[in-house]
Amino acid sequence: MLLAANELMAARYQMALSLGFHIILSCFGVALPALIYVLHRRGLKHDDHDALVLAKKWAKVSAVLFAVGAVSGTILSFEMGLLWPGLMSTYGDVIGLPFALEGIAFFLEAIFIGIYLYGWDRLPPRLHLNTLIPIIASGAFGTFCIIAVNAWMNNPAGFSIDPETGDVVDIDPLAAMFNNAVWGQAAHMFVATYAVTGFLVASVYAIGMLKGRRDRAHRLGFTVAMVFASIAAITQPAIGHFTGQRLAEDQPAKLAAFELSAEAEDRAPLTVGGLWIDGEKRFAIEIPWLGSIASGNSLNQVVPGLDDIPLDEQPPINVTHLAFQAMVAAGTAMAGIVAVYWWRRRRVGDAVFERRWLMWSVVAGGGLSVLALEAGWTATEVGRQPWIAYGVMRTEDAVTDNSGIWFSLVAMIVVYASMGALATRVIRGMTRRWRESDDVDLPTPYGPSRELESVGASTAAIDGGDGGDGGEA
Repeated sequence: MLLAANELMAARYQMALSLGFHIILSCFGVALPALIYVLHRRGLKHDDHDALVLAKKWAKVSAVLFAVGAVSGTILSFEMGLLWPGLMSTYGDVIGLPFALEGIAFFLEAIFIGIYLYGWDRLPPRLHLNTLIPIIASGAFGTFCIIAVNAWMNNPAGFSIDPETGDVVDIDPLAAMFNNAVWGQAAHMFVATYAVTGFLVASVYAIGMLKGRRDRAHRLGFTVAMVFASIAAITQPAIGHFTGQRLAEDQPAKLAAFELSAEAEDRAPLTVGGLWIDGEKRFAIEIPWLGSIASGNSLNQVVPGLDDIPLDEQPPINVTHLAFQAMVAAGTAMAGIVAVYWWRRRRVGDAVFERRWLMWSVVAGGGLSVLALEAGWTATEVGRQPWIAYGVMRTEDAVTDNSGIWFSLVAMIVVYASMGALATRVIRGMTRRWRESDDVDLPTPYGPSRELESVGASTAAIDGGDGGDGGEA
C-alpha cells in the first residue's frame, strides 16, 4: 500500500511537471502566430518596415518555442499511457479520437511553420502572409482537442458501463469529445493563451523600455502584444464565471473546496482567503450572498458543502482553494493593469512608455499571467481528485505499478531544466545579435536588405567621389 502510494505521488508529480512546463509553450503556439499575423499584415498594408522585421523576428522565436514544445508534447503523449495505463486501457477507445485529431493538427502546424519561415523572399507576399492562417487554425484546433480530453475527465460522457461485466460499452467518441464541459473549458483556455502570450511579450518590451529602448519598433511590439493581453484580461473573468457555474452540478466537491464551504446552503457567502483547519474555515473574509450569486446568478443557488461529501472523495482542500484564489487574484490584477495602462495612454499618449512604474506593472503582469494559468490548472486538476475520470475511475486505480517512476521523475526534471535553459540561451543569443547588428542581418522582407542598400549607397558615393564629395559622404 505504501509503495503504491509512493508510485501514485511520483506519477502525479511527473504529470504536473510535464503539464506545467508544456502549457506555457502551448500558449505561445496558439497565440503568437496571431500576433505575428497582425504585424505581418500591417507591414504589407502600410508598407511598414518595422512591422515586417518584427514579424520575422517573432517567427524565429516562435520556431524555437515550437521545437521545445514538440519535445515536451511528445513526452506528455507517452506519459498518458505509461503513467496512467489503467485509464488508457479502459477508456482509450472513448477518448482516442481527440488525441488522433490533435496529432493531425500538430503535423499541419509544423508543416506550415516551416513554409512560413522559409517563405520570406520566396513566396508572393499575400500568399506568404496567408500561410499563417493554417498555423493559427491548427494550433487552436489542437488545443481544443486536448481540452476536450480534460473536459471529459471532469465530465465523462459518450459510453456506458455494462452492469454485469463492468466493461465499457456503447462508445460514442463524438459525444465524449463534445461533452457538456468542453465549450466552457476550451473558451477559458483559449483566452488564457492570449493573456499569457500577450503579457509575456509586452513584458519583454517593457523591460527594454526600462532600459531606454523606446524606438518605434519597441513601441509597436509592445502595443500589439498589449492589445491582445488587454482583450484577454478583460474578457477572461466573464468566461471563467460562466464556466465555473457548471461546478455545482458537475463537480460539487471541487466547488465546496473552492469556497471552503462546510455545509450546503443558499445565500452562501463568497470566501476570500482563509484555510481549512480541523474541519473548519479559518482566517477567511466572507462577502455575504455573493457565493450563491457567483455559482448560479441567484440567491437561491445552493453551494454544496464538504460535510455532505465522503472524506475519501474530497480533494486536497487547501491546495484546491488556494490555487483557485491565486488564479482569481492574478486575473483581477491583470485586468487592473490593462485598465490603468489604457487610461494613462489616452491621457499622455506615447509618453506612457516613459512611466517607469507603469512599465514595471506590465512586467509584473507577465508573471501574474503565468501564475493565473498554472494556478488555474492546479485548481482544475487537484480539485478533481481523487478521480482521474470524475465519478468513474479513481486516480489510484489508473496509475502504473512500475516501481521506477521516481527515476523517471528525476530524469524529467533534468530534461525540462535542460530544454528550458537551452531555449532561453538560444533566444537571448538571437536578441543580442539583433541588437548588435541593428537588423543588418535581417533582409528587408520582399525587398533588398539594408546591408545591400548600404553597400549600394557606399558604391554610389565612391563613384561620385571624383568631385570631392565622396570623402565627406
